[in-house]
Amino acid sequence: MKIGFLTRLIIAVAVVFLLALVGVIVGMVQTHDAMDVRQALPTPVARNHLDRWVQWLMVLVGSGLATLVAFAYYIRRYVLKPLQQLEHHAQRIALGDYAARCDIQSRNELAELGTHFNAMAHAIEDDVAHHEAVQDVITRANTDLAEGKLLLQQILDTSSVGIFMVDMNGLITHANRSMQDMFRWPAGELVGQEYVALVEPSQRGVGRRMMLELLGGTVDATDVQRRYRRADGTEFWGHLTGRRFLDIHGQSQGLVGVVVDITEKVWAQQRQQQHNEVMQLLLEKAPMAVALDAMVRNVEAINPVMLCSILLLDAQGQHLHHGAAPRLPDFFIRALDGTAIGPGVGSCGAAAHSGQRVIVENISTHPWWAPYAALARSADLAACWSQPIVSAQGQVLGTFAIYHRQPCAPNAMDLQLIEDEARLASVVIEKVRAEDRLQLAARVFTHAREGIVITDAQQRIVEVNAMFTQITGYSREEALGSNPRKLLQSGRHSDDFYAARKKEILDHGFWTGEVWNQRKNGEVFAEMLTISLVRDAQGAPQNYVALFTDITPMKEHQRQLEHIAHFDSLTNMPNRVLLADRLEYALTQCLRREHSVAVVYLDLDGFKAVNDLHGHGVGDTLLVTLAQRMRAVLRETDTLARIGGDEFVAVLVDLVSVQETEPVLQRLLKAASAPVDVGDLSLQVSASIGVTTYPHDKVEADLLLRHADQAMYVAKQAGKNRYHLFDVAQDAAVQSQRESLDHIRRALAQQEFVLFYQPKVNMQTGTVKGAEALVRWQHPQRGLLAPASFLPTLENHSLGVELGEWVIASALQQMARWQAQGLALPVSVNIGARQLQQTGFAARLAGLLAAQAEVAPQQLELEILETSVLEDLVQVCQTINDCQALGVRFALDDFGTGYSSLTHLRHLPAEVIKIDQSFVRDMLEDGDDLAIVKGVIGLAAAFHREVIAEGVETHDHGTLLLELGCAMAQGYAIARPMPAHALPAWVQGWQAHPVWVGNAAEKCE
Repeated sequence: MKIGFLTRLIIAVAVVFLLALVGVIVGMVQTHDAMDVRQALPTPVARNHLDRWVQWLMVLVGSGLATLVAFAYYIRRYVLKPLQQLEHHAQRIALGDYAARCDIQSRNELAELGTHFNAMAHAIEDDVAHHEAVQDVITRANTDLAEGKLLLQQILDTSSVGIFMVDMNGLITHANRSMQDMFRWPAGELVGQEYVALVEPSQRGVGRRMMLELLGGTVDATDVQRRYRRADGTEFWGHLTGRRFLDIHGQSQGLVGVVVDITEKVWAQQRQQQHNEVMQLLLEKAPMAVALDAMVRNVEAINPVMLCSILLLDAQGQHLHHGAAPRLPDFFIRALDGTAIGPGVGSCGAAAHSGQRVIVENISTHPWWAPYAALARSADLAACWSQPIVSAQGQVLGTFAIYHRQPCAPNAMDLQLIEDEARLASVVIEKVRAEDRLQLAARVFTHAREGIVITDAQQRIVEVNAMFTQITGYSREEALGSNPRKLLQSGRHSDDFYAARKKEILDHGFWTGEVWNQRKNGEVFAEMLTISLVRDAQGAPQNYVALFTDITPMKEHQRQLEHIAHFDSLTNMPNRVLLADRLEYALTQCLRREHSVAVVYLDLDGFKAVNDLHGHGVGDTLLVTLAQRMRAVLRETDTLARIGGDEFVAVLVDLVSVQETEPVLQRLLKAASAPVDVGDLSLQVSASIGVTTYPHDKVEADLLLRHADQAMYVAKQAGKNRYHLFDVAQDAAVQSQRESLDHIRRALAQQEFVLFYQPKVNMQTGTVKGAEALVRWQHPQRGLLAPASFLPTLENHSLGVELGEWVIASALQQMARWQAQGLALPVSVNIGARQLQQTGFAARLAGLLAAQAEVAPQQLELEILETSVLEDLVQVCQTINDCQALGVRFALDDFGTGYSSLTHLRHLPAEVIKIDQSFVRDMLEDGDDLAIVKGVIGLAAAFHREVIAEGVETHDHGTLLLELGCAMAQGYAIARPMPAHALPAWVQGWQAHPVWVGNAAEKCE
């Protein structure tokens, strides 16, 4: 150990001090003793020696004292003061004054210690500065961390997906707001919950195992779809993405997970898969009950809290019957089976009646369920949502219903589910019923033994059936290897026809149509042909399958029906229907050729007296003879038609001048007045003729007939057996029409038009099926005017379109009012040709329907005159299709009064045919009218159209119609048109005539 200077000094001073102190003490003692000795010494010498010795001692003592004083000063200056400085410096450092410095003015250990103190203070100062810098960094880092944590929390809470963290014990340590909302936990309460408890119970075992694998490091991440359960007990599908997170040492600290609610996606996938399964059942020809049951079970599998039911509407559209309900109690199913539909009849009965969805959130409090509330309680059912099942044509087929055991309202996904399942049920029902119809048709075709041809891809015949041989006359051996077109073609079809047919087959897989082919013996025959394309696994054509039926007899029957519809059965001359068509054609052609057309109206004078006197047989013979004579004096290009008992109309075409008609008129008068021998009788009558010419009389065809009729009346009043040319009446008619149009325009503006409603009924079942809206004019001076007094004025005038749209809008408004009163009744409205052919008619109709959204479009039926479609059949059909896409139905009114009825009927998409009242009214006495009525009913059945007869004036009319197979009717025998306010009471109280119901019951027996 090194000893410093200060240490050695202190040791030396201490020794000197001790020696001096001893010396002083000894000197003092010795002096005291010397004083005693001096007193004892005898001599002065001795005493002098003693005094010198004493003086030396005193010097020694003084030196010692001086040394002590010097030592004390030295100690104070060089020891105590530096020590005080060191103490003070240490205190300042202790108080945090690390900048303080100790300045000791010496070179000893204390100065060195001061230097060390200064170095220490400097080091501490540096450490403190470093610590403060570090602390500042830590503080800023903590602030940034807190801000980052807050920002991260805000980001996590803003995220639309659920984000959470789980510790090593499987407890949730963090959950963002979306996670809390997704699981419907109150804010903050989700933290501390066990994650596995959020999983649907049946999947918790798998969820726990996966969580332990992640926590244990067996796997680093997971990506899985599973069902979760919310705090309120409801369940949903979630997509979980989980990953374990580690600390800086690589040790697992827990899991972080992201959950996305994919319920809608999963449900959509499940529904699509289940829909595919149902469609597969249909492809496998499964019964309807099996397909509907599978459909319901699939829905219940998606959401077990739902109990589903499908009810089917019977063929009469009156009662609902069980279709499928696997989880509903049997007693509940039996109780509802056969329920009559109607307004306010529970959920399903009301939905089927109105064609609209019915949501009942609480069965126990809803008035519509009052009669069934106890039944529902017994079945533990508290809510019912019912959606009507509607066909592609807008017909209600039944209902799809979802029940819940707790009162609840559907959300958007529930409503989408109901709509989707109702659409699927519609497909199932229509598909199965279509299959049933196809099977029935197949059996019918089998019994009818249709021809079948199968070819290869090169259209070489590889197989035919026996009926092919019977129809065509070619044996199987003769047909094999041949091209069927070359073998059978008749030459009636062009190459373009065959090319279009081939393209249709390749584009759509099949073609159906009528073809004229030729038998082996050269006879041409008509066939209904369907060609289907069969493709191989790669999609390439493999075979063509053709099925055909010889429809030559049907074509002949159709020709006969057309003849009956267009020719007078007694004289075999054109009737009123064919006359109208030929007159329209003649008017069109005369404008192109710049020629004139004469319309000749001829009435036999005195024929009624002959008929009454000699009987109908003689009268008929007279009519036939006179008709043949009059026809003989006309040209081949002219037309002579019988339009009534003794009334005829001739259409003379290609006239250069009006004067050309005079010789023809004279010949007609002569032919009509020449005597006719009938047996032993010689009979003679004459004719009164009225004539008008076009375009001199430039009006529509019906007005030309009316003008000719007016002229004929003038001739008859002038003495008969003469003719009269229509002249000045044209100006009077035009002026009258102009005035009438002005009155009608004012009436529209002043709301003088009202709607009356005439019921339509099913005479067989005694049910009211709808009503026809009929416009009336509540004239301020003339009272209530029938449509015949003003509608003819509006034909082909824009004002007619305006009135027509008013009628549709008013009818829809009235339907809405009735519906609010509990009466959901279909209403039909007549529309004219001009209105139907107006550009944008379908769009305006859509607007009118939208204005009355509570009225189902299927409740509206538009009646069109068959003559209104002939001008532009393609455009009219397109307009009808556009309207039908909205849900609106169409009826073909006054059927049988247009020449082209049969020709174009199959192309018209109208669902209903109305038999014109002129035929119905006279069918009891007139055989021709009866034949037409029979023909129309037969045509309606052949083309699968509904048919309704108007003009049922007596109970006998209704009875005959029922015998002919027509149950739908309207007319005075049922009810006259009535105001809107009177209809509900009439519907409530109406009963079918007992004779009608009795006949229907006898036919059923």
